[in-house]
Amino acid sequence: MSMSDNLIRRRERVVCAGVSRMSDLTAGSASGATLVDLDARSFIDFAGGIGVMNVGHGDEAVVRAIREQAGELLHASIHVATYEPYVELCEKLVGLLPHGKSTKAMLVNTGAEAVENAIKIARQATGRAGVICFTGAFHGRTLMATTLTSKVSYKVGCGPFAPEVYRLPYPLVRQDRGDSADEVSRRELARLRSALRDTVETGNVAAIILELVQGEGGFNVAPQAYVRGLRELCDEHGIVLIFDEVQTGFGRTGRWAASEHYGITPDLSTWAKSMGGGLPISAVVGKAEIMDRAAPGTLGGTYGGNPVACAAALATIRRMESLGLNERAAQQGDRIRERFGAIMQRVPEVTDVRGLGAMMAIEFSRNGDPEHPDAALTNDIIATCRESGLIVIPAGVDGNVIRVLAPLVITDAELERGLAILEESISKHTTQPAQAGAKG
Repeated sequence: MSMSDNLIRRRERVVCAGVSRMSDLTAGSASGATLVDLDARSFIDFAGGIGVMNVGHGDEAVVRAIREQAGELLHASIHVATYEPYVELCEKLVGLLPHGKSTKAMLVNTGAEAVENAIKIARQATGRAGVICFTGAFHGRTLMATTLTSKVSYKVGCGPFAPEVYRLPYPLVRQDRGDSADEVSRRELARLRSALRDTVETGNVAAIILELVQGEGGFNVAPQAYVRGLRELCDEHGIVLIFDEVQTGFGRTGRWAASEHYGITPDLSTWAKSMGGGLPISAVVGKAEIMDRAAPGTLGGTYGGNPVACAAALATIRRMESLGLNERAAQQGDRIRERFGAIMQRVPEVTDVRGLGAMMAIEFSRNGDPEHPDAALTNDIIATCRESGLIVIPAGVDGNVIRVLAPLVITDAELERGLAILEESISKHTTQPAQAGAKG
């Protein structure tokens, strides 16, 4: 029995089944954009720990910062004693991610915790209860976050859920349907305004929470006109606009924040994943006048803003700045989009290519019909990729999307090799490629 097989068997004996397992892959070590399993097999990593390792595995500056901070202060709790790394990281975040004239931040441990705290802030700031979210959304697995999350398979048997949550269709723009972004925006904004008349009273809506690019939902990108209209509607009715930037943040879309592509500032935003360089840390960043409406004692937690995690985050952000990872992400995204677009032209089962920056995805459907998503084909392709030395993971409510979340430090050669493996795997499981340009 291999070392990987042995570890999987041990896991099955002691780890509960509710902690999902995508494959029999194991992890022994990692560096840059390469993961090595317990049997010394190397893999190009297009998953990045689900969008966590933008700065790469084992960055020396990040590891050094962790070691140095661990030798000084492992834990104190920000509620008991104020320490330098927490304050310094908040200073860095409000400078990097300004929310209007004055910005404040708070730190917790996970994206779900950031979402929970953002909702609490919005409710206290407005004195209202209602929250509007969207189909395809993923905001985490805690109670409020699970309520906001759309994918039913993540929620089976977990109710009753939090009250006063209302879900509307995400403003999907489908190129295969010839959708107009402006028309979709007008339609969905009209639907939202209608919901404020017949579903939930405007005066009871505390917040609207939106992923500008949906993560688990399949990398759907919100159209510019819709986001602009959302900002105007929230201003009109005193609703707090929250952008969930947990997966989009810190260089993934080619900017620090996906919102920078839109030129629109939210009232609050949530951050996690690649912010910590591999350690668990998250943040809520927002307009000071809204953040300060939360009563003392209602936010945070014992481990929120742990000093070692703060040191890792500070080192990670500095490395992103010095390596120019935003620019690197934009270049990677262009290359991935070009490659996926060429595959779509040849392969009938590929029905969409979408994303923003280096947050790119490719969608698969039976007989080229988006109304029949093909999760089985997607899983077969992912398995073949893994056999060939590439880690990719699925997304989408129907599980028929492959997403790319490779570390942004990946070399050009590694990126090209990974894309070649993915293309070869797609070819093995799809119909004979059509002639170039056959899709029109």
